[in-house]
Amino acid sequence: GLDIGPDSARAFAEVILSSKTVFWNGPMGVFEFENFSNGTRVVADALAKVDGLSVVGGGDSAAAVRALGFPDEDFSHISTGGGASLEFLEGKAMPGLEVLQ
Repeated sequence: GLDIGPDSARAFAEVILSSKTVFWNGPMGVFEFENFSNGTRVVADALAKVDGLSVVGGGDSAAAVRALGFPDEDFSHISTGGGASLEFLEGKAMPGLEVLQ
């Protein structure tokens, strides 16, 4: 599978649009190839319409939204630190932040 199908894309979009906080980490397919970018495009479009906090997390996700033509302003925050951001949300220790305490 190089992309999610249209039914899955719609299902993800419905959940995203009904949410107030969304943290998205990872494209839905091989967005670099037009034939496999639809799932990522549909999810990114839904995320851009969230009435709340919308975070694009991870270098691949950031690259995807930009490559697909979404302006940064469509999202609350874009982070290239996907894995680190997920660990932070899990409550794991962040050495770079601990040093600041």
